[in-house]
Amino acid sequence: MKILGRSPSTNEIKVIPETDDDIWHLYNVICTGDLITASTYRRDEKADDKLRAERAEKKRMTLGVRVEKIEYDDEGLRMRLLGTIETGPQDIGQHHTLMVEVGSPLTIGKDHWKKTQVDRLEGAAAETVKPRIVFVSLDQDEATVAVQRRSGLKEIVTVRSMRSGKQYEEKGKPLDYHGEIIEKLKAVATPDMPLVLLGPGFEKENLAETIKRLPAGTFGTVYVQHTGQCGMAGVNELIRSGLGSQILKDSAVGAEMEAVERLMEGIARDGAVAYGPQEVMDAANAGAVEVLLVLESVLREKDLDDVVRCVETNRGKVMVVSEDHEGGKRLAAIGGMGALLRYKVA
Repeated sequence: MKILGRSPSTNEIKVIPETDDDIWHLYNVICTGDLITASTYRRDEKADDKLRAERAEKKRMTLGVRVEKIEYDDEGLRMRLLGTIETGPQDIGQHHTLMVEVGSPLTIGKDHWKKTQVDRLEGAAAETVKPRIVFVSLDQDEATVAVQRRSGLKEIVTVRSMRSGKQYEEKGKPLDYHGEIIEKLKAVATPDMPLVLLGPGFEKENLAETIKRLPAGTFGTVYVQHTGQCGMAGVNELIRSGLGSQILKDSAVGAEMEAVERLMEGIARDGAVAYGPQEVMDAANAGAVEVLLVLESVLREKDLDDVVRCVETNRGKVMVVSEDHEGGKRLAAIGGMGALLRYKVA
């Protein structure tokens, strides 16, 4: 994310999303009621010539749209903002849809900026751009390809081996299984993305050997990790277990899932944790919160500036948790908010 400018007098911040993750950050910052100004396309509609207006070419123009509805396209990795035109060269008061995509600058105007919203933009701007991580979770029967984004783990495709006894071998080489996996990987993986092969048994090692024979630079660094399960269950198992390599330990999703796991263990053992808005606020006021865990949807819907400021004032850390992975779902089940404490609060 690049912050292009700020205008305190109008409560506006101009940004340009530079990665897929930045679109997700903006989805968690932009709210209904905001005035979003961006370059867009619209036909030159005239009240006295509707037929010609429908046939007219769309022209590029800058419009300010008061947001009434927000749609996040997880597949297309873009966001649609639907609302009423308030500023621009034409059609004031009519409805329009702005597309928010990587590389397209926009200005966000709010009546009031929450601290958490500004922090999110600044954090996205300061964050070192790390490559996404591609997983292949497999055994002899099937392989699941998944990609880690800031918005969570996304299952891309499952490839089945269709093996039958020893018929799958031809001249000592897998017939189609590895080749099909590699073709699917080429559609999502680039040389700057770490590639993690995981699962039970030895199929992951066999695939690693097949990948080694590919031209140099086809994929990024390959990591091989053992898990007791394959599929998405295996990916989640790997993340919960500490992730097995430094590049995974540094990932946002991995850190979130580990923190939620610590929270759940603390709840089960009556340890130094808190969950639910009131319990967490009491712990924050006591200066006991080491890590505040908040679900992204809760942060979008509620103004939590008071508890966030309280935690940060007492040198605690705020971790915003995505709801699109297993850790986020577990946090949602207990209300979407919890805290790891320095000590138990009576």
